Amino acid sequence: MTDVSGKKILLGITGGIAAYKTAELTRLFVKAGADVRVVMTESACRFITPTTLQALSGKAVFTDMWDPRVPDIMGHIELSRDRDVIVVAPATTDFLAKLANGFGDDLLSTLCLARRAPLMVAPAMNVEMWLNAATQRNVERLRTDGVVFLGPTEGDHADREGGMGRMLEPEEIFAAVAATLGPKPFLKKKILITAGPTYEPIDTVRGITNQSSGKMGYAVAQAAVEAGAEVTLVSGATSLDAPAGVERVDVLTAGEMHQAVMKRARQADVFIAVAAVADYRPADPKPHKIKRGNGHMNVELEPNPDILADVAALPKGPFCVGFAAETEDLMVNAQAKRKKKGIPLLAANLAHETFGKDTNALTLFDDGGVHQLERAPKIVLARQLVEHIAKMLPRR
Repeated sequence: MTDVSGKKILLGITGGIAAYKTAELTRLFVKAGADVRVVMTESACRFITPTTLQALSGKAVFTDMWDPRVPDIMGHIELSRDRDVIVVAPATTDFLAKLANGFGDDLLSTLCLARRAPLMVAPAMNVEMWLNAATQRNVERLRTDGVVFLGPTEGDHADREGGMGRMLEPEEIFAAVAATLGPKPFLKKKILITAGPTYEPIDTVRGITNQSSGKMGYAVAQAAVEAGAEVTLVSGATSLDAPAGVERVDVLTAGEMHQAVMKRARQADVFIAVAAVADYRPADPKPHKIKRGNGHMNVELEPNPDILADVAALPKGPFCVGFAAETEDLMVNAQAKRKKKGIPLLAANLAHETFGKDTNALTLFDDGGVHQLERAPKIVLARQLVEHIAKMLPRR
């Protein structure tokens, strides 16, 4: 899922300090056999020169909407028509605002408005600029419009303030673009995924939940879409945005998640249970806030339905993949869980190494043995998992 040989990429560069990273990104694309055409804004040329990008891409670099080298001086039309994808890295706050509101006042912004190819953007900006309400409104609008966001992530910035807003590294952007342009092993397949935590109310203001952020499940949904699948994501409460092209079904409790999954499971080709589902719920949740007393309070718990086991037991049900977050004896516990659930594949990790984090490590268990996926960003692991599932399906 990382082959871009023969693919035609338009790489847009806007004016931010992260523009220096696009030199390496260009080199990676060209080395992998891609045809790279670079378009730069005037501001981008203040951070890195067109000469550098021309040398790395082996092609002329375009910066002017009125460039006479383009037939009929219609660069905003001609430059993107033969491209498989447009990638803008870095994408500044100003550029995102232009896209979101339909402004086209230079070659790159006008080209993106007149595009037919998919558009992917890798934001890079100061943390306050990224978190600004106006920027977040623009991001939400662009996601709704189908623009794919690559990052940003947290880390050190040139302004030394740090925080969210750092552009992904060239290798990460390359992997995301390659996955989008790569083979589609799940084309016309329907994949049902659960993600995030569940919340089991004790009363109207208190409840039992866990530390799952939903990041792994959302990454799996993204990887499945990249692989061509029609994806439905049943999600517990998270602060994450669903990947573009994913149908999201919001739930709160394990019971609601069970109902939503069982309603859709028979139509799915693959079911991937990533959510951290509560095993138990309060037997008698109160319809009012419980007042503090002077002594102990006992809460009786009863078991929640086993979503994965119920789907796996369906006659002619989907190919089932489970997740296990263990705190000890990962190998023993994960293998026992896979056998108990009766599923072909289980991905396991240590809970304290994954909850809330952007990286993870996974150990896959199937009939062929144990397969170790080394620690990496969750989206990278998600793509590896999806690729592993795709290889197993024909043998099913």
